[in-house]
Amino acid sequence: MNAHAKGGAVNTDGNAERPTSERHVPVLLERCVGLLAPGIEAGIAARGRAVVVDCTLGMGGHSEAILQRFPDVHLIGLDRDEQALDLAGARLESFESRTDLVHAIYDEIADVVADLGFDGIDGVLFDLGVSSLQLDERDRGFAYSYDAPLDMRMDTSRGPTAADIVNQYSETELVRIIRAWGEEKFAGRIASAIVETRKTKPFSTTEELVAAIRSVVPAAAARTGGHPAKRTFQALRIEVNEELDVLDRAIPAAMGALHVGGRVVVMSYHSLEDKITKRHFAAGSKSSAPAGFPVELEEHKAQFKVLTRGTEKPTDQEIAENSRAASAKLRAVERILKRS
Repeated sequence: MNAHAKGGAVNTDGNAERPTSERHVPVLLERCVGLLAPGIEAGIAARGRAVVVDCTLGMGGHSEAILQRFPDVHLIGLDRDEQALDLAGARLESFESRTDLVHAIYDEIADVVADLGFDGIDGVLFDLGVSSLQLDERDRGFAYSYDAPLDMRMDTSRGPTAADIVNQYSETELVRIIRAWGEEKFAGRIASAIVETRKTKPFSTTEELVAAIRSVVPAAAARTGGHPAKRTFQALRIEVNEELDVLDRAIPAAMGALHVGGRVVVMSYHSLEDKITKRHFAAGSKSSAPAGFPVELEEHKAQFKVLTRGTEKPTDQEIAENSRAASAKLRAVERILKRS
């Protein structure tokens, strides 16, 4: 966790020369900022300043909008990807006095907030999954559409790569993660093909893995279900970055750090991410009083209120402007009782 100087669309032509603001279209921007706004305003009214944590800073699009609209916000931006931190830092340079950008995984939110000297926060945003930057930077190995080293680490400074997993996991372990994290019905065939192929030569590139997958996924399934490697690549990315375990720790940590009136907004792109979010939001918004208890004591009252009815999804217009928004699901919750 070091101080350092998401979902959205990135235009890949001439990326290095173009400003980050022109390369990135944040998903559900207006709705996210709108949901966070009452918590921000409550923090400003109570303490003269609101603190917002963007747990998935990415290229800084959501953070920039928050800082522009609320001059009394201090923003903490977290990202495990140092390249993203560099790009977001350049984008947010004019707000430098009101930002802390930190190289950290978002389940470290409570430690980051405490280390920066804040006793609580007024808003938290999660824009989950792989970022547009990671998808569009070819040498990162997240995409199945072009050849690259088989890496998939969001933080390239540590941890095993996707190549390590496909070359070292047993066939049983591969079936488990491809089926669970990728929701892939051909998980058994794909795992078997991986194990057979690596006997001759270990996997090192995305193209090699795609070829192995294509060899066992029926052509008809590919025509109706999208690219045959899509779900396997998703599963490997989740496994490499421990995304679901990290999220399961991060959501309650973020909720626990909120001041009264503060809000957590989560955008997910995978059914398992959404289930984790829903579970923690539902638990926080229920009374803990025993069944049949005649009087609900203060300590039993729900500390949170769910703000969204089910999941909110992007409009057709938003999807037309940014195809990566299509699978986004949004949930939000507000703290209504003081932290115990």
